[in-house]
Amino acid sequence: MIEEPRFPPLIIGHEVTGQADPFVTACGLAARGCDGGTLVHNLQADRLRAAMVFAPEVPLRQAMAMMPLCGVGFQNALGALAPPEVAVHLQWDGTIKVNGARCGGFQVAAAGDDPEDEPEWLVIGLELALLPTGRGDGDAGFTPDITTLSEEGCADLEAGLLLEAWARHTLNWINRWADGGRSALHEAWIGLVQEVGDSVQIGERTGTFVGVDEDFGMLLRDKSTTHLIPLTRLLAG
Repeated sequence: MIEEPRFPPLIIGHEVTGQADPFVTACGLAARGCDGGTLVHNLQADRLRAAMVFAPEVPLRQAMAMMPLCGVGFQNALGALAPPEVAVHLQWDGTIKVNGARCGGFQVAAAGDDPEDEPEWLVIGLELALLPTGRGDGDAGFTPDITTLSEEGCADLEAGLLLEAWARHTLNWINRWADGGRSALHEAWIGLVQEVGDSVQIGERTGTFVGVDEDFGMLLRDKSTTHLIPLTRLLAG
């Protein structure tokens, strides 16, 4: 039996079970006016799913920083609990990589999509693969670009403890960001992103990922110019 996680002050746990999607649930709760800091979660044997509700007091283009912030919080959390040989990296689109293979990711939704408006709510969803189920062959060798925590030396790591740690580290980064620590967040996040300097494709554009602007918008350079792709592009429809 999975014990109910215990969260720090300001984080309000909201458990869902079965096939309930925490991200969808959190968006519904946010739209109905739930408190910021609500953390909806569904811990199953093979995967961890969670979604945190934010009540931004800044325009959406700045509030989108909560997505990379949650990524850094996750890396800090897993880094503190996993064996030292487990490496966690992030991608601009929210993908989480563990030892070089995709292990999960983040998604984001908000009350609106105008980057200059202050949204009533914003939700960041997390999904993480714990066990190698549902691949068909059961052999990780057939899917080297996809992994799970158990396959990377974290079979004994309790999902509830990881969720608690993610909440703590994310709350710590929220406080730092609110106190003017945006440069610290940029530095921490860019150090975890493997794609910088690589050729990437975002929609119909292909170019070199040369960095991000102050709001984590991707700077994508092709042969003729550098394009800014705002993080709001990742908003769930």
